Amino acid sequence: MQFFDDSLHPENMEKVVITVAPYGPEWMPEDFPEDIPLTMDEQVQKAVDCYDAGATVLHLHVRELDGKGSKRLSKFNELIAGVREAVPEMIIQVGGSISFAPESDGEAAKWLSDDTRHMLAELTPKPDQVTVAINTTQMNIMELLYPQYLEGTSLAHPAIQAAYSEMTVPAGPAWVREHLRRLQASGIQPHFQLTGMHALETLERIVRKGDYMGPLNLTWIGIGGGFDGPNPFNFFNFIHRAPNGCTLTAESLLKNVLPFNTMALAMGLHPRCGNEDTIIDQHGKRFGSVQQIQQTVRVAHELGREIANGKEARAIYRIGEQYSSIEQTLQANGMAPNRQPGQKGVPQRA
Repeated sequence: MQFFDDSLHPENMEKVVITVAPYGPEWMPEDFPEDIPLTMDEQVQKAVDCYDAGATVLHLHVRELDGKGSKRLSKFNELIAGVREAVPEMIIQVGGSISFAPESDGEAAKWLSDDTRHMLAELTPKPDQVTVAINTTQMNIMELLYPQYLEGTSLAHPAIQAAYSEMTVPAGPAWVREHLRRLQASGIQPHFQLTGMHALETLERIVRKGDYMGPLNLTWIGIGGGFDGPNPFNFFNFIHRAPNGCTLTAESLLKNVLPFNTMALAMGLHPRCGNEDTIIDQHGKRFGSVQQIQQTVRVAHELGREIANGKEARAIYRIGEQYSSIEQTLQANGMAPNRQPGQKGVPQRA
């Protein structure tokens, strides 16, 4: 991204798009019963409360009544429909790590022939976004979930820790190419969840080959364990290399969330918060999703930045836009054109 002398002046920045992840799939409801919704009505109400507090992007996961994360397509459809009715302007962003499971014997008979993560393109009603990872990566969240923060929670159990430490995000080239094709055909915008510079570089190659032609909404994820670590130099290097025309959101874990969100807000970028990222504040006390949004709004206002409403957030994210050519995609995202045969030096537009 390019910064001018006045780029840090708030009057020259887009309004702030706050993403909230309030469904904390790694936690059980008893870990934070005041904040983690369980019933469908509670899950819809949580979206309403977050929107009213200032968040315009809802990172959505779904929970069953036993407290476990849902793998049922029907439950996702139900929650999306409920949120769409309750807060129609909110951007619904479904977490793309879900693999759906069969709900009947008839489905089970054909299930193994399908890549169940591609079914995210078949959600009804359609979400605005599905998050998409680039490159298969280790996702060991336990590296940064320090024991003192896990006492009294389900993640203190050694077997659960072992399972989470061995998580991977499968996102090989063929899968990503097909997933992007299906999402674009369904009119669902991918939101790219990037683990570091290598993922950004791969995404640029995907765009330059024409496998994706649309806006670039990116999240840098500094959670360690196979992703970038929460080192500001990792974040700033990523900012430096990100295309000028993208949007960029910061995501981290626990006590790193507030510092990285503050850096993002100061630089004209966007924050993410919610109990999927942290259930504690800077003093180690329980800190709910709505409280985190309210804190983010306060910090943004101290920095002179305004908070986007739902309509404004949709315009900033360019929800619903797709492009018809590689060159149009590159230009819309502030990227240099592809090199033409025999072209010397740095390719530029006339």
